[in-house]
Amino acid sequence: MATVNGGNVRKGLYIMFHGHPHLVTWHEFVSPGKGSAFTRTKLKNIQTGKVADFTFKTTEPVELAEVETQELQYLYNDGSSFVFMNPRTYDQTEVPNDVVGQDGRFLKEEMMCYVQFHNDLPIGIFPPKKVSLLVTEAEEAVAGDRVTAPKKQATVETGATVMVPIFVKKGDTIIIDTATDEYVS
Repeated sequence: MATVNGGNVRKGLYIMFHGHPHLVTWHEFVSPGKGSAFTRTKLKNIQTGKVADFTFKTTEPVELAEVETQELQYLYNDGSSFVFMNPRTYDQTEVPNDVVGQDGRFLKEEMMCYVQFHNDLPIGIFPPKKVSLLVTEAEEAVAGDRVTAPKKQATVETGATVMVPIFVKKGDTIIIDTATDEYVS
């Protein structure tokens, strides 16, 4: 059973809270002028999806959840779940859409991702930091738009929409940062 001090609880960490695994979705370290420092957090229960606010004292021990990470290849989405395959064993794993959430917007077939498991159940994914995708729809830039509209909306091959510079057109391949959903190059 690994533990961490309450002052070291950070976003993206999986912890045990009231006997259930939770994902820290937000944290704020507070050091008031008087009194002890503490960390405010928002915790998402990975089994029920409910979110709770909790404040940890900096010296309070917090139990880490046992999370296993595997690198898997994305195959397809069957409508209710994303299907991944282990490239070494060819075992397939279904990850429900609600577990993948917004992280699935930029996944395309054969892309390698990290899938996290707790007690052999998938609890989340980490797509690649940057992905190259083909622009399938982008409105044409109009002369004179450079001052008032330096960016426009474009749709990529996965169906996601992103804001891109006005020179990007249909058929271009762009690089997107999956953490911020922003155009990179």
